[in-house]
Amino acid sequence: MPWGRIALAVLASAFVSSLTDWLFMGDWLYKRYDRNPEIWRYRGGQGENKAILWSSLLPFVTCAVFILVCARLHLYSYSATLKLAVAMWLIGPLPLTITNVLWLKLAPPIATFYSLGWLVKLALAALAVALIVR
Repeated sequence: MPWGRIALAVLASAFVSSLTDWLFMGDWLYKRYDRNPEIWRYRGGQGENKAILWSSLLPFVTCAVFILVCARLHLYSYSATLKLAVAMWLIGPLPLTITNVLWLKLAPPIATFYSLGWLVKLALAALAVALIVR
């Protein structure tokens, strides 16, 4: 396995996907659709620095595992890695987000953007495999 390329792909895709978290799950969304503020752990953003740090590091785990799975399965083409990204999205983040909407007071636009953010995150990792690891 080309470990240098894998590391570069993880860093690149995780950095870009952490920016998509801001875009798809950012503050602007909550200002428009936050009808149930009681569900949030940190009221008014007080004390959320630790949560921001951890949620900024987790894309590195997601992208690293995705890229290692692709390398282990010898999936390097755009179509193969994107198919795996969509399959993983359908297996995990999409059903989990829908289940959360069913049980939590989460506005449908927020849930939609959450699930789309996960799809973009996995697609970025897939593109990093096809462009960098290959």
